[in-house]
Amino acid sequence: MTTDKQLLRTRFSKTLMEDMFQIKKGETVAITADFGSDTAIIDALFVATKNAGGLPLIIQIPKAENDSQAGMKDWPSKAITAALCNVDVWIEANSVVLLYSDIWETAMKENKQLRYLIIADSTIQSLDRVFTGFDIQRLKVLLNEVRTMAMASKSVRITSNNGTDVSYEIDLNYAFDVDDGDYSQPKFGTAPGFVNIVPKLGSMNGSIVFDHLQFAEDDTLEFILKNGKVIDVKGGKSAEEFKTYLATFNDENMYKISHNMIGLNPKVTELSYELVEDERIWGGVDFGFGHTSAMDMPPFGQEAASHFDGVVTKVNLYFDAIQIFENGQICHPKLRPLAQKLLTN
Repeated sequence: MTTDKQLLRTRFSKTLMEDMFQIKKGETVAITADFGSDTAIIDALFVATKNAGGLPLIIQIPKAENDSQAGMKDWPSKAITAALCNVDVWIEANSVVLLYSDIWETAMKENKQLRYLIIADSTIQSLDRVFTGFDIQRLKVLLNEVRTMAMASKSVRITSNNGTDVSYEIDLNYAFDVDDGDYSQPKFGTAPGFVNIVPKLGSMNGSIVFDHLQFAEDDTLEFILKNGKVIDVKGGKSAEEFKTYLATFNDENMYKISHNMIGLNPKVTELSYELVEDERIWGGVDFGFGHTSAMDMPPFGQEAASHFDGVVTKVNLYFDAIQIFENGQICHPKLRPLAQKLLTN
């Protein structure tokens, strides 16, 4: 008997391999997993790769204690790196991620043909919402227009009814990425539906009140930022616990802003408390802290032991003095028709 989850796994995996990655006959597709991964999703990706003509390779690795560089001691790094430098596609589906570790950095630098995507330990319900049911080309047009507007600006300001009021300056030397669901060319890919900006170093100031904060007991903590660095965390006992968590890394760069994502996935309209999905919530923003790759912040990046993210929903977004979002809805006259066309797909 076919279950609802089986149908979702089939739809997601087929969409990913055939429509988004556009897998060609004979391409090698590595799928990394650990003991926190959903094996049914891993198996579905394997089958979809074969059906698309590709050669699937599942790499089962230990589940590390910490993400990114902090997890290096737990992984057989030489063997993993060698394998990932010799594949066409890498889908990272492990629950504790290699992203931003030396393994990841080397694979992305040395394997010039690599098409990489991270889905981590997302549930199949979340993956189906984020990856299916929208027109990739219409999303591409909207995201590219927002990116063009951002790059033409000097500053960004984000406010919200929850108390968030933070601003930063633009640096055109840094990354302005979009992910629209097209993974057919070499790239550092994440789930579709955002414009990502790496702020000018030392320029972010203000307060961020989160609606979802990774690794926090209380999602609604407040960060106070000065010159691009978290100088205080407010929110009672949970704030003190989060300060302790950050202090365990003994790394000043863990307090520094890494990136700001503007969420525009048309299928994500409310918090699910699954980070990969919530980062892309329509009319919201994500703030990442800690490690930043040299690919995004040339020439050296911002090395840190790990990386974490938090989300604010229903924001007011301004490029310079021009309002782009009002309470989570696109209000700019040039963008409204593009958004409407995407939402009515």
